[in-house]
Amino acid sequence: MPRLGPRGRASRRAYRRGWARRLLRRRAVRVVAGVVLVFCCWLCLSVGQALAADNGLSLAAKLAEWGRDHYLGPAVTALEQITYRPPKAGGKPQFSLAGPKGSLRYKHVHGFTADIPKNLTPFARPALPGEGAWRLAESVHGQPAVFTTFLRVDAVHTSYVAGIASFDQRLVRFQLHPGSQDPGTGFGGGQPWIPPGQRAGLLATFNGGFRLSVAGGGFYLNGATSGTLTLGAASMVYYRNGTIKIGVWGRDVRMTPDVAGVRQNLKLIVDHGRVASDINQNVEANFGATLGGAYAVWRSGIGITHAGRVIYVYGPALSARSLAGLLLRAGAVEGMELDINPFWTTFEYYQAHGHPADPTPAVLLPDQQTSAYRYYSPYSRDFTAVYAR
Repeated sequence: MPRLGPRGRASRRAYRRGWARRLLRRRAVRVVAGVVLVFCCWLCLSVGQALAADNGLSLAAKLAEWGRDHYLGPAVTALEQITYRPPKAGGKPQFSLAGPKGSLRYKHVHGFTADIPKNLTPFARPALPGEGAWRLAESVHGQPAVFTTFLRVDAVHTSYVAGIASFDQRLVRFQLHPGSQDPGTGFGGGQPWIPPGQRAGLLATFNGGFRLSVAGGGFYLNGATSGTLTLGAASMVYYRNGTIKIGVWGRDVRMTPDVAGVRQNLKLIVDHGRVASDINQNVEANFGATLGGAYAVWRSGIGITHAGRVIYVYGPALSARSLAGLLLRAGAVEGMELDINPFWTTFEYYQAHGHPADPTPAVLLPDQQTSAYRYYSPYSRDFTAVYAR
């Protein structure tokens, strides 16, 4: 092909400009171009608003939430599955499971018997120092109210550790909070954070469940409902006296005048003291819409013992089955999964340190990926706060 001189190149550029002008004269092309321009402007504005939102999320989490809110959930899930890396087998934890050790000294009160849970038997052998031994984390009126411990998640993935908390409901009260975005506002004064003035007596906080659009159930608080309270759904029910129960909605728990709040999420993973019979069936729909119940990821769960103690469990490298196993090992007879993936799973306990009206939060697991202060500012998802009675 012969080389073009300066005049030939100029002629070609002029032809291209003329072709573009002729193309833009077409009505259909102008309409399409206008639609594309409007879409790009909307996209920039929408994503910008999502990234600027004050909801306690990281930039990556904000983008993921924006995608799921705009019908891109399958694409977000596919990306998560592509980038998923299974946990390694063997190894040792990166932190000590031994301490700090809390004192078990407490007052002897006539008519009140302190409830000291029995230490847990580790899955992996030999046991590490302090593994499965309950440590007193919080006292109320001199009585042991909240215990915590650590267990390696199973006998294979021995470098991963779950954090476990156990609550005496006679000494604590549970309070459900809505998220600023999910389920949003309008719940009779329920706030998406713990503001100054409401922190006295605060003992612990932990995350709620899946986004309501994929939780398979509803959210109820102070007479208002988001979604639909669904028969058969795993349900954590908050009563006006500060206690909670866990069970199947319509079978074990139901709406009564004493109910202050309800958080439904998926199906029970522990039912009548046994791992749910369908825990290996339809796992993605039932126990992990993001990555699927068979995936070993950060997970959290809540359970209740026969005697009424409340058990919270969270940690990395957990499948739905191994989470259920941890709840059972801690004594739960009914249990449900809460949220999954590292950004959404969190447990904090609070120490007064001379400032009882503004206690200092601390995370239970050192490798928790979010700040201990996450609920001291407005947060996008629902959560539970635990107070002294």
